[in-house]
Amino acid sequence: MIKEGIGLGTMFYGTGYGNGFPDVSKAEAVLRADGKVAVHTGATEVGQGAKTAMTQIACEVLGLKVNDIILISEDTSNMPDSGTAAASRQTYNTGNAVKKTCEDLREKIKEEAKLKLNLNTDIGLKLKDGYVYVETLPEKSIALKDLAKDKSLKIKGSFTAQTTEMDPETGQGAPYWPYTFGACAVKVSVDTLTGEVNVLKAVFTQDVGRAINPSLVEGQMDGGFSMALGYALLEDINVDNGKIKNDSFTNYLIPTSLDMIDIDNILIEDPENTAPYGAKGVGEPVMIPVTPAILNAIYDAVKVRITEIPVTPSQVLKELNKSKK
Repeated sequence: MIKEGIGLGTMFYGTGYGNGFPDVSKAEAVLRADGKVAVHTGATEVGQGAKTAMTQIACEVLGLKVNDIILISEDTSNMPDSGTAAASRQTYNTGNAVKKTCEDLREKIKEEAKLKLNLNTDIGLKLKDGYVYVETLPEKSIALKDLAKDKSLKIKGSFTAQTTEMDPETGQGAPYWPYTFGACAVKVSVDTLTGEVNVLKAVFTQDVGRAINPSLVEGQMDGGFSMALGYALLEDINVDNGKIKNDSFTNYLIPTSLDMIDIDNILIEDPENTAPYGAKGVGEPVMIPVTPAILNAIYDAVKVRITEIPVTPSQVLKELNKSKK
C-alpha cells in the first residue's frame, strides 16, 4: 500500500567560523592603466559562485561592468588571505572586504579626479561606465584610464566578522553573526510492502538577506536539497570496527538527476545591515532543514518515527513490523 505524508523542517544557522575564532577576509583593489579594476582576494571558487558575487559587488561600488573587473582569486602570489571557502562565510566576509576596499578605491579615484578636473571638491563626483563626472555637469568628466596614466591607484582593505567566545561555564554567548533562517516542506510516498520512500514535492524557503545573484542562490538551494536527500535516504558509509565498508560509489549511493525533483524555491530577502548589500551566506544552511522534513513526512505517512539515517527500505519495514507488534 502506498501512503503519503507531509513534513516540515526548520532551521537557524550561524555563518562564519564562530566562537571567537578570528574570522578575517582581506582584499586589494587596483585601478589599472587600461581603466579596468583588478580585485585581488582569496575567495576561492568551489562551485558556490564566489567569483560572480565578488565581481558583482565590485561592479556595484565602482559603477563598472562585469568585463571591467579583473578578479584574481586563486593565485597565492597575487592575492591576500580571505580565509577558507567554508562555514558559508565568503559572500558575507569576503564580500564585505571587497566592498569596503572598492569603496576606499572609489574615494581615492574621486580625489585624483578632483585634481585632474581642477575642481574645488570631490563632492558630487560620480563613477559610471569607466568615467568620473560631475553629477550636475556630466560633460565635466575624465576616463579612469586617464587617471591611471601617471599614478597607480591601489587600496588594501580587510573585514573582520563579529564573533565572541562562548562562556565555558554557562555555555552562553554570541558565537556567530549573522544568523540565517530557512524552512522546507516535503511530500513523500511510502510503500508499506517494500519500504521504499520517494519524495514527491518540495517547497523550500531560505532567508538570504539579499540575493546578490538569485540564480546562484537557487542553485545553492537545489544543491543543498540534493545533498540532504542523499543524507536522508541513500548515503551510508557503513563503518565496521573502524573500517569503512562502502568506500566507493559502487556501494555508497548518492542522488543522481533521476532522484531529484523540481523544487519550489522561495527567497526571503530581509537585508542584513552589516552585510555587503544585505547578503547573507547560504552555502551550508540550505542542507539543514531538508532531512528533518523528510523524516517528519515519513512519520505523517505511516506513523512510524525513524531516528536513524539513511532511511533504507529495510529499515522502514523493520520499524513498521515493530509498530504492528
